[in-house]
Amino acid sequence: MRNQAVRTSEQKLRRIVSLDSELNQIQDMDILLERILLEARQVVNADAGSIYVRRGDELVINYSQNATKQRQLPAGQKLVYNVFTIPVNEKTISGYTAATGKPVNVSDVYNLPTDAPYGFDPGYDRLAGYKCTSMLAIPLRTNTGEILGVIQLINKMDGAGSVVPFSEDDELLTMHFATNATVALQRARMTRAILLRMIRMAELRDPKETGTHVNRVAGYAVEIYERWASKKGLPNRQIQRTRDNLRMAAMLHDVGKVGVSDTILKKPGRFTDEEFQIMKTHTYVGSRLFQDKQSEFDDIAGVVALTHHENWDGSGYPGHVDPLTGLPTKTNAEGQPLGKEGKEIPLFGRIVAIADVYDALSSKRVYKDAWEEDDVLAEIRKMSGTKFDPELVDIFFEVMPTIRTVTDKYAEPAEETA
Repeated sequence: MRNQAVRTSEQKLRRIVSLDSELNQIQDMDILLERILLEARQVVNADAGSIYVRRGDELVINYSQNATKQRQLPAGQKLVYNVFTIPVNEKTISGYTAATGKPVNVSDVYNLPTDAPYGFDPGYDRLAGYKCTSMLAIPLRTNTGEILGVIQLINKMDGAGSVVPFSEDDELLTMHFATNATVALQRARMTRAILLRMIRMAELRDPKETGTHVNRVAGYAVEIYERWASKKGLPNRQIQRTRDNLRMAAMLHDVGKVGVSDTILKKPGRFTDEEFQIMKTHTYVGSRLFQDKQSEFDDIAGVVALTHHENWDGSGYPGHVDPLTGLPTKTNAEGQPLGKEGKEIPLFGRIVAIADVYDALSSKRVYKDAWEEDDVLAEIRKMSGTKFDPELVDIFFEVMPTIRTVTDKYAEPAEETA
């Protein structure tokens, strides 16, 4: 029996070591955090868990997973969770781990040791309709001691499907995994920072291009793509790799606006025909940034930048143009670039088109108030078959619960009041 336990631990350790290269291939921070949580759960056979990111004096839930609750959902539907924050202090288990950098291993959260500085709020269980028992919280700590976040694992399952406490070996294995994962997370965080700097450059030109806007558009795009790819039966490895690249590419969909004049970008009223023609150039200006293709990301980013304003019925822009010159390669009767239509428009352009319009209609701008959700959804449905791919519109509505989670995660900061 002991030899079997040793072999199992060795197998888990080998799996953790083999994950290093896989995690380091993931470039987007959100995709990486989701994968870290999944792998940590699988290493110790945890039924559920959450991963939190530290932002100042708070922990913000980034992803939550629950195998029991997931099995209750229809095939293809993802678990919806509430976005909330926890103070970094010693009052909660995750807050304690973030504040002290110490792991916490509790066999029963409803019967904590009397001398424990932290407590457990059963309100979370009532809200989720799920009972937590055993819990393991591990810090995501850099080699300089900075706490990036916390992995919280819930309800270890034994071979018979019963909840049991996490063992000391589980704690050690998860700590080792967290150390390796943090290296990948630091790199992904740096990549996200570089992308956001590029976006802030665009924001200086166009105030609509905020970090929260592009993160929402990217999150929506990934949810739509993942459901589409699952329906098509694409291999999971391909789906995961594409999600990673698409999320980053979608964040940069309007980066070409850095090449458009301020007098046009910041004009409060409607564009003249001449101004609109200039505005259209941001698509192929953005695409040019990725012409020197070094990776699959460059390819997807170039496609998204170029084609996210194309319309399903061919009425969009820039149409059939050479991205390097902006000159038409196919023209209509008026000599203007012929619009791409239907499946001439690459999949990723069609996906980001829906994500971008949904967020634009749902968001407040200096020139308009945010639309009510029912009005936004009615407009998206109305544009199915004209502006948008009808199949993708149907998928968009299928994933609306997770779309709302993305909206909550990347909500606009509250406006300050005098």
